[in-house]
Amino acid sequence: MTSAADEHRSVARVFTDRVRGVRPEAWDSPAPCDGWVARDVVRHLVEWFPDFLKSGAGVGLPKGPSVDDDPVTAWTVHSEGVQALLDDPATAEKVLSNPHIGDLPLDQAVDRFYTTDVFLHTWDLTRATGQEERLDPVKCAQLLEGMLPLDDLLRKSGQYGPRVEVPESADVQARLLAFIGRTP
Repeated sequence: MTSAADEHRSVARVFTDRVRGVRPEAWDSPAPCDGWVARDVVRHLVEWFPDFLKSGAGVGLPKGPSVDDDPVTAWTVHSEGVQALLDDPATAEKVLSNPHIGDLPLDQAVDRFYTTDVFLHTWDLTRATGQEERLDPVKCAQLLEGMLPLDDLLRKSGQYGPRVEVPESADVQARLLAFIGRTP
């Protein structure tokens, strides 16, 4: 079993490569998330997670520049802060408390909610900026298998759009993207 730190390292590495690969003029290109541009994909990850950590575990992350001013550095500072948190042995002893999810070991909460979000938004950023869109098929299959039984709950959360129909012959990445409301 891969540790939360190793999983984040792997997923964040791919996202970081895509962030660094964005041409300057592409930051304002439309993203697959309704009303978002490429820059907003990074903004979402950099802005929601620090508040989640602070309110649920009393943990602060380093803050970089504004995503509007420097999306690459904003992401880099943020991602390195998350990695440092996961690499810290003391994190295994911390708990995140949230009224919607209850109490979870902090490293598991990061893995389940944040690292998964980074993985899924990697496709959004690459689609918006014309980069390599292929995601790890093993990770796609794991996520899809875990999400399918939660279909009603996920839809009610407002975090996912309506399911998009794809042919039964679609590969696992297309099925996962369609499940979360993206048109692959």
